This record gives sequence, C-alpha cells and structure tokens, in this order.
Amino acid sequence: MKILEKKWMSLMKKQNQILNNLFIILFLFTSACSSIPKNTADGCSIFSERYFWYKHVKKTEKKWGTPVHLQLAFIKMESDFDWLAKPKRLKLFKVIPYKRPSSSFGYSQAVKGTWEQYKKENNKPLATRARFKDSVDFIGWYTNKTSKILKISKDDVFKQYIAYHEGWGNYKNYKNNNKVILIAKKVQNQSSKYKSQLSNCQKVLSTNKYIIF
Repeated sequence: MKILEKKWMSLMKKQNQILNNLFIILFLFTSACSSIPKNTADGCSIFSERYFWYKHVKKTEKKWGTPVHLQLAFIKMESDFDWLAKPKRLKLFKVIPYKRPSSSFGYSQAVKGTWEQYKKENNKPLATRARFKDSVDFIGWYTNKTSKILKISKDDVFKQYIAYHEGWGNYKNYKNNNKVILIAKKVQNQSSKYKSQLSNCQKVLSTNKYIIF
C-alpha cells in the first residue's frame, strides 16, 4: 500500500508541475499577444515585437488589396494598438460618468452593427474585435467595400479613412467637417511614415521563417 501511495503522490506531483508549466506558458503567450507594442509609431519596431502581426497584415493585403501601411495607420489612430480600447465615457455635469458615445471597441474600433455585418458576410461567427488578426481583416473588408461603393482607391489613405470614420452614407458631407479632415490628414501622414519605415525592414521581415503558427 505504501508503494502504491508513493507512486500515486509522485504521479500527482508530476501532473501539477505540467499544469503549472502550461499555465505559465499560456499566461506569457497571452500577455505577449495582448500587450501594446513599445513604439507604435514605428512599423519595423511593431513587427520586431509582433512578427505574427506582420503575417496577418500581409495576408489581409493579399486578400483584400489593402496596403499594410494603411492598416497600421488606421489602427494607430483608432486605438493606438490597444486591444481593449473603448471611447471615453461621457460625463453628466462634467463629473458623473455616463454612457459611452458609441459601441466602438478593440484594435479597429469597429462598432457592433458593422462588425456583425462583417462577420455575417465573411462567415466568421467567432471573429472578435480584440483579436489583431480579425481586426486587420475587418479593415481590409471595409476598405474593399469603400472602394466598390464610393470608388475610392485603396491607395488613397486620406479618403479611405474619412469613409471609415464617417461611414459610407455620411462620406459625402465630409468637406463640411474640418475636424475629420484634420484627423484624416494625420492618418495619411502616419501611413506615409509607416510605408517609408517598412521599406527599410521589408527584406528582413519577408525572410523570417516561423513554423509554429
């Protein structure tokens, strides 16, 4: 009986060690995937920390024809790469926290209605706004529809962002909105910076080989 008891205790100890190791690995992986990159203004720096993000944006570019630098610029402006980003709550009497101005959430800051449309049209019931892979695919899908609906080139970052921010229906009124025009110019400038930066590390990123994903 004592021998069996010792074997049982030894087996349980090994199982606990395995579970603890798996928990640590899962925790580190989740933290690495969800944390905000150190320098979100530099495309090469972002992908040096998040190489698999590079694979996701390149896949989106191939699938939808949406440039990598546009994808990054949209996310930079919308959430600054914060996977849990939400609009700040409004305040009653400038003090009491009130409801949020919209249902925007995640990397892309997509609102619920448009996100549901994206999931339905692409048969992606499990897509989530807090996942980078789904978020850049959403941006690709949206810019592709903008190109079809409003005849705006995917290389025209300025007008594409206005359509993304204002919606396809309100796009026609953007010239009366100076605030949106200024924001779109910032996105355009950031996109140009990303494009220039990525030209310096494109070769390195394209030759890296990872086979675990």
